[in-house]
Amino acid sequence: MSQTATLSPFEILARYERLSLVHASDTPEKLEAPGLWRGIGYRAGSRLFVSGIDEISELLAVPVLTPVPGTQAWLLGVANVRGNLVPVIDLARFLFGERTIQTERTRLLVVRQSGGNVALMVDEVFGQRTVDAEQRRTAEQEDDPRLARFVEDRVGEPRLAVFSMGKLVRAPDFRQAAAA
Repeated sequence: MSQTATLSPFEILARYERLSLVHASDTPEKLEAPGLWRGIGYRAGSRLFVSGIDEISELLAVPVLTPVPGTQAWLLGVANVRGNLVPVIDLARFLFGERTIQTERTRLLVVRQSGGNVALMVDEVFGQRTVDAEQRRTAEQEDDPRLARFVEDRVGEPRLAVFSMGKLVRAPDFRQAAAA
């Protein structure tokens, strides 16, 4: 059995990316430079976020959702992702109480949590973002109290909130999707 047979599709693509970048001029120095952090940029509501590339296992177009009765309004339902049922959360609705309107740019960010995966619906994904030591040095603290528990700081231009998926999936209110 080959080594790639045990890797997820995302890990295979990341491996292909690393192999292809070895052949690009002067890229390895930039990739291996100390102080660089890589993340995935996205928008939820009117806010721009970036989460660590290692915190997001997959990006998906929105599949058919099956509603789950008796749950919070931000739990949109479950989706069948390659034979696994994955709960789908409207991230903007969870954070701000604003419903995400689905468009052709709407995507799901699949995140690992204890007991399986969860998918977060976002308005759009901007792709990979790199944050360097200078951007970290000039970072601003998050001033929105709804986000402060998940956002470490805001970096870059435009300001991207560095959003911790780990803190989100461990938050008691996020884990309690049953309607009150």
